Amino acid sequence: MKTTKPQKQRKRMYQAPLTKRYRRFSATLTTKLKKSHNTNSVPVRTGDTVKIMRGDREGLEGKVSRVDRKNYRIFVDGVSREKVDGTSTLIPIHPSKVMITRLNLDDKWRRKMLERKGVVEKVEMPKEKTVEEEEEAPRKAKKRRKSLRNIKKPEET
Repeated sequence: MKTTKPQKQRKRMYQAPLTKRYRRFSATLTTKLKKSHNTNSVPVRTGDTVKIMRGDREGLEGKVSRVDRKNYRIFVDGVSREKVDGTSTLIPIHPSKVMITRLNLDDKWRRKMLERKGVVEKVEMPKEKTVEEEEEAPRKAKKRRKSLRNIKKPEET
């Protein structure tokens, strides 16, 4: 965020469009996935297998069953609690508190995105020209503007 005021940060977070909310659903990858895909984090999607890293349910692992973009929460299969009436409900978890252990690569766009992220680090920078090569190139003459300071103003009487 560009602002440091917490009030403005909260306002922008809760009024953000879905395209910007998608990026905030990023979770870290395991070390194996980091090496194979050359990226540290990827937005969580339905079908990914995640491991919970913080909170009461720390260490539990399961598939993401639902992603709630409105409230910035994900729901993991097997992570539920029993209500007073006996029914069980899934517990909402913030995506920053999980680690992705297995990616769902059924989507071709997601595969392409991971390939693009991996290619970014492998691209070589173009070679710089040496000082001798730069001196040999012909230089263009700069056009000079007429300075307004040198023009004499008509004297007022």
